Amino acid sequence: MTDNNGSFLYLIGHTFTNFAAIPVQSVPTPLDILQQHWGHAAFRPLQSDIIEAVLAGRDALALLPTGGGKSLCFQVPALCREGLCLVVSPLIALMRDQVRNLRTRGIPAAAVYSGMSRRELDIVFENACNGAYKLLYLSPERLKTDLALARIARMNVNLLAVDEAHCISQWGYDFRPPYLQIAEIRARLPKTPVLALTATATPEVVEDIQKRLGFGAGAQVFQQSFARTNLSYSVLYEHNKREKLLDILQNVPGTGIVYVRSRGDAKEVAKLLQANRISADFYHAGLLPDERTARQESWTTGKTRIMVSTNAFGMGIDKPDVRSVVHLSLPDSLEAYFQEAGRGGRDGQKSYAVLLHAPPDAESLRFHLQAAFPDLEEVRRVYRALGSLTQVAVGAGMGEAYDFDFQHFCTVYKLEHAPTHAALRLLEQEGWLALTEAGSSPAQAFVKARREAIYDQQLRNKTADALIKAMLRMYPGIQREAADISETSLAHTAKLPLETVVALLENLQKEELLDYFPRRDKPQLTFLRERAAAENLTIDLEKFNFRKKRAEERVEKAIRYAENRRCRSQQLLAYFGEKDAPACGICDVCTGRNRAEVSAAEFEAYSRKIRELLQKEALAFEQILEAFPQKRHDTVAKTVAYLEDEGRLQADEAGLLRWLN
Repeated sequence: MTDNNGSFLYLIGHTFTNFAAIPVQSVPTPLDILQQHWGHAAFRPLQSDIIEAVLAGRDALALLPTGGGKSLCFQVPALCREGLCLVVSPLIALMRDQVRNLRTRGIPAAAVYSGMSRRELDIVFENACNGAYKLLYLSPERLKTDLALARIARMNVNLLAVDEAHCISQWGYDFRPPYLQIAEIRARLPKTPVLALTATATPEVVEDIQKRLGFGAGAQVFQQSFARTNLSYSVLYEHNKREKLLDILQNVPGTGIVYVRSRGDAKEVAKLLQANRISADFYHAGLLPDERTARQESWTTGKTRIMVSTNAFGMGIDKPDVRSVVHLSLPDSLEAYFQEAGRGGRDGQKSYAVLLHAPPDAESLRFHLQAAFPDLEEVRRVYRALGSLTQVAVGAGMGEAYDFDFQHFCTVYKLEHAPTHAALRLLEQEGWLALTEAGSSPAQAFVKARREAIYDQQLRNKTADALIKAMLRMYPGIQREAADISETSLAHTAKLPLETVVALLENLQKEELLDYFPRRDKPQLTFLRERAAAENLTIDLEKFNFRKKRAEERVEKAIRYAENRRCRSQQLLAYFGEKDAPACGICDVCTGRNRAEVSAAEFEAYSRKIRELLQKEALAFEQILEAFPQKRHDTVAKTVAYLEDEGRLQADEAGLLRWLN
């Protein structure tokens, strides 16, 4: 399950006044759009080239690192032409953030995804057909519905953008079958260029993306080097990982992320850090949406220094000054590790990506891999339980969404968490269902009745009159299309109890005066096919075995990364096709410190303090040690030895150490 998912609907009531500010006779250039809406003076490397290619009608694949500005590559050209850009993305939380950001810039946008009611979908799609938006985000499982296919045919689509494009390839680490439906959308939009975007793709995946999306003649691939010259990668061989983690975080200042494998570990490690006076909190998919939002905000703003998390944390987060990213266990692919480690140092300043590795880790990873591919009987058992939970009849349910509490599901049907999670993941990969994690969706309302009917209601019901007046005053576009609302704010403005406001909204919906969509916080399960009898459930064994073999290969390459004595950066870059990259000079292998258990981060911290000491006066080796706590003397001694080897320290005739500039 992906942790960044949720249920939300973004509709806005903006008109195109911002675009009207540009004279009709002049066609805005991409740079005009960039400056007008984002306030940037120039594009980043490759952005302008990518935009020019799609504006010229050519298909393009953009491989840009995380934080490299991929979104602007489709948002800007969408505003340069009449019509709208369709954006396919599996990351609902990221869609939420992008739609919100576009709205604040006066750019009309909306999103559709699993878990929305048919009425909600109908409103968004109809508005899109009528030209209300410049960008429409869709989750991939929504592409195959008859409703989507019929409405997309009526839309004026100027660009089809495919975010996280590696999800379309079974060669990739995050294959999602609904992405294959994009080819069908493409066939219905023969004159519309396609822009595929990803931050991580091996050469095989790059080729497969173009094939799956049917790239035409003249298609281009734009790739920025994956090299991160400011990010020092280290692998430290540690039995006591938590003690080493404390040592690292006590010596490397600034914001950090610590990745762990389980929710329990996240909580325990955060408590350990707090007990050692390090500002920390934990984050995982099991937290309530408001908790996740509050914790992320606290970390983003610097109130919390260290976030300890499962792989749930990080996607869509744009915090540039992360100084350290520490993994307490090895991820199951180098794609995942590269993305997570790459959240450090986006501001270009020196940062550290540290993997703490122990001999049992490799076997643990192999064990988890086997558990991730359950046998058919286990999958059928879980699928049967889903039918009982939702009470969906065999032959029905396609497109229907249900609240889904994973913990409750496992408890009620006596299912173990790990194999159940794996079975659900397989059912997703086989296209039987879609799961979205909990996400905070604001309440929405759309006043659809005519003015006379509304006025009649106000005359008959004074309480409803107060609410309607407050609603029309607070949300002036609510009679044109659905708007985000706050029941609490409405209650305050109308001077009514919150319970009364909710009851009135529900009653007005029953009387068909408005559409009311209450706030949703629970995870959603959507059946993508009609429910089958569990004994008739099938999976494609050929594809299943192919994916398993590919997963095994990725795991073994991740293990080799940790255990090889080759420049870490060179290993990562070679994996992504950059075979001739030079040695980075700053990883644990390049500096020769991996065997001595001194990380690049520690080496920099200790070196800095030693330099400060010696710039005042020459000191004996023992005097340098006395400036550090006793428990760090061994590491400091090794650091001094490396500094001497590198010619940065030199002993004089009296045996005193001096710093050489």
